[in-house]
Amino acid sequence: MASFARIERDGGERFHSLRRDLDASSLGINVITLAPGQRGRIHAHETQEELYLVLEGRLTLVLDGGPRELAADEIARVPPEVRRQLANDSDSPVVILALGATGEHVGRDGLAWESFEDDGPGRPPQEVPAPPEP
Repeated sequence: MASFARIERDGGERFHSLRRDLDASSLGINVITLAPGQRGRIHAHETQEELYLVLEGRLTLVLDGGPRELAADEIARVPPEVRRQLANDSDSPVVILALGATGEHVGRDGLAWESFEDDGPGRPPQEVPAPPEP
């Protein structure tokens, strides 16, 4: 069964876990909102890599090698062992979607059908024609 959640950007919470809302078991999904001047803890992970997608504002991602600024619609991947800190050095709030996972990506494991009425076995997506353009 599919699960759904809503990102609350103005909910007043600094950290909102979407993993529980979505019943996701293989990755962490969090929305982090930092007020101007706010910083997160310096941290690293044992096995989990993280992606940080800036949804709104300007993030300063402080790494062992120094800071890197990310604007809205920019994304960064940080390996598990690299220490990092999320910081908002701007005058406006920053909203980040943080995704964390571990293990190898399984690659192309998808199956596709041409319609919902098709009860046959699925085929690799690249073998099924895309729907016609409107």
